[in-house]
Amino acid sequence: MTGEKATFGGGCFWCIEAAFEELDGVTDVTSGYAGGHTEDPSYREVCSGNTGHAEVVQLEYDPETITYEELLEVFFTVHDPTQLNRQGPDVGTQYRSIVLYHDDEQRDLAESYVEALDEEGGYDDEVVTEIESLGTFYRAEEKHQNYFAKNPTDAYCSMHAQPKVEKVREKFREKVKA
Repeated sequence: MTGEKATFGGGCFWCIEAAFEELDGVTDVTSGYAGGHTEDPSYREVCSGNTGHAEVVQLEYDPETITYEELLEVFFTVHDPTQLNRQGPDVGTQYRSIVLYHDDEQRDLAESYVEALDEEGGYDDEVVTEIESLGTFYRAEEKHQNYFAKNPTDAYCSMHAQPKVEKVREKFREKVKA
């Protein structure tokens, strides 16, 4: 059986990738770039902020095990969707909060989720997450794939990815891989 796909950006892809890798039903997580205008950009080009791309992760998941709605909940838990063009120390449009939907159902679910977040008033500021059709996804260079798993003692990962992983393990305990 082929899984469904979902694509999210919420700051550095190393951190978002590490969080989603924890989840049962998520069969593959690929770091990459989307939402821009440059064909097949490099990490250096995306970091310049001139390509229009965001650092994103594309997930393949089994909807029988984990739903798109649950993935949205995890996504909005592990990053701050009220920060415009930044997450923590990472600043620039490449670090924006973005949901890149693959079909109309994902778009509707993401829009409803953001509306509910704003209505609940769970944040002091308005949610600024962009919701856009995917377009083209470009896989990031190999050194960026599974970065946290390969570099768990990296200072950046210790400070930014590890807390996201711990948050997933605590808040979504029943959805974490055994």
